[in-house]
Amino acid sequence: MTKENTYAIIMAGGIGSRFWPLSKTDLPKQFLDILGTGKTLIQQTYDRLNKVCDAKQIYVVTHKDYLSLVQEQLPQLDHHQILLEPSRKNTAPCIAYATYKIEQQNKNANFIVSPADHLILKEQEFLNCINIALEQATLTDNLVTLGIKPSRPDTGYGYIQFEDLDSNESNRQVKRVKTFTEKPDAEMAQKFIESGEFFWNSGIFIWNISTIQKAFETHLPDLSELFSSKPELYYTDQEQEFIEKTYTLSVNTSIDYGILEKSKNVLVVLSDFGWSDLGTWGSVYTHINKDADHNAIISKHFRAYESSKNMVFQKNDEKMTLIEGLENYIIVDTEKALLICKKDSEQKIKTFVSDLKVNHPHFT
Repeated sequence: MTKENTYAIIMAGGIGSRFWPLSKTDLPKQFLDILGTGKTLIQQTYDRLNKVCDAKQIYVVTHKDYLSLVQEQLPQLDHHQILLEPSRKNTAPCIAYATYKIEQQNKNANFIVSPADHLILKEQEFLNCINIALEQATLTDNLVTLGIKPSRPDTGYGYIQFEDLDSNESNRQVKRVKTFTEKPDAEMAQKFIESGEFFWNSGIFIWNISTIQKAFETHLPDLSELFSSKPELYYTDQEQEFIEKTYTLSVNTSIDYGILEKSKNVLVVLSDFGWSDLGTWGSVYTHINKDADHNAIISKHFRAYESSKNMVFQKNDEKMTLIEGLENYIIVDTEKALLICKKDSEQKIKTFVSDLKVNHPHFT
């Protein structure tokens, strides 16, 4: 695929509260090197997308409070490539903002929309899937998403049910989306896995600018009208003021709920490229090398006795951590906070953080 019309939109405005206490409001997980690779998650995402997009055609949408973090970690970006959201309104306004801005530069653009904080282990396979999706987005009027082959009945992911396309000429990896299901319960997730008709929803999307604009006009007309109302202000000094007013009026909704679940022209590329959304400490556990007792350790000085299947993160390299008699726990130690939580209860971390914001905001 040619790079000329290929653009990437990196969504980097989230707080990552389920990664507390490492991820905090002023330094969320996309700006952290959680796995100790030497690069933060957003830097890895940028490098990956730079293989299919020209550097000048990669845009980052983030909260205005994170401008300095983006500039520090991705200094190669021009200021017009950093789109600042005044408030968090979920992914639909975020994508609308980037779409209607980039339209002023290239009315034939094809977009790769990607979260900033995902882990992808098999990069070449990822790039292959992106190219398949770009081909579909370029040649057809379909919205395309990447589906991930599920390895377990995970209740923390959305699921995509798919069916064969009518055309026999299509790539076997490309299927038509039948239904979307957001975070099913354990019993339903197990049925999904057993049926063989469901893949995880990666949250990575590919489409042509005209196709996504038609979808906004059809399913979220108010958003379309808001972000297209003053196209002459994009790429000018008046852009931010316009966006501040626009976000005040914008609906708070996801692109999945606002558009994809309501659209009939959605395709999925069946993929298996070592993906994780790294949404929780438990997901990190699955990607870290384990010791003989199946403990996943990110710590310079650590000892475990009669303990197994724990996820341990120790930020201070000068500190020794020792545990005894623990199984299936998450233990995260930072300068200001210590988390000890059952792995099975990790979805509660978001609730814990909400409580802390009210009673101990200094620690969030």
